[in-house]
Amino acid sequence: MSSLSSTRRWRSGAAGLLLILTAGCGALRPAATPQPSFYTLDSARLDARLDSREPARAPGTAPLPAPTLIVNPPHAAAGFDSQRIIYTREAHRLQYFAHNEWVDTPARMLAPLIVNTVEMSGTFRAVVLTPSAAACDVRLDTEIVRLQHDFDGRPSRVRFTLRAYLVDNTTRRVLGWREFDETVAATSEDAYGGVIAANRAVQAVLHQLRSFCTEASRQWKLPASDVPKHTDVNLPLR
Repeated sequence: MSSLSSTRRWRSGAAGLLLILTAGCGALRPAATPQPSFYTLDSARLDARLDSREPARAPGTAPLPAPTLIVNPPHAAAGFDSQRIIYTREAHRLQYFAHNEWVDTPARMLAPLIVNTVEMSGTFRAVVLTPSAAACDVRLDTEIVRLQHDFDGRPSRVRFTLRAYLVDNTTRRVLGWREFDETVAATSEDAYGGVIAANRAVQAVLHQLRSFCTEASRQWKLPASDVPKHTDVNLPLR
């Protein structure tokens, strides 16, 4: 009886130890890392309600002579040249959402949106993105000053600031420059709510950029060497 009791106690102790070791191994196993979510700045389909004074015109309807516009890829200020989605809770401190990112840097996503939006104005003979072999008359340079989700109030808000220069590509004269700043309330207090607000802020700024390019391009003048010379072939006989 004594031997049987000892065997049972040993088996019970071994089973308990095995359970403890199994639980310990489970605790030491690293937790599964959440998969990141990726977001885009979408194609700018402008809402007519943003500015009904300047309806979009079909590409290729520019009056003659009209300049050709080349769009340089946008630059981004320090800290805003990353795919990470930025938020702030206090001044001068940038933070990043842990598992939410842009599919590309905002600057690279913005470039084709600028081309599509400005092209809709019908102001230019053509709008092309560099690098391009096309000869151009005017150049558009842009810089993302900030694109951030601010949580210093409720509701939180996304702020997008873009600086733009329109330059005569022949004379290097600045035809106009402007800084656009748009703030949009987030639809929810998380990364996705900020992404929705960011898209709305970007579309609003792009609409303003389109109007700016139309206005500033009026300062452009066709080079004298390109002005057609009219010759009267029916000269009177002397």
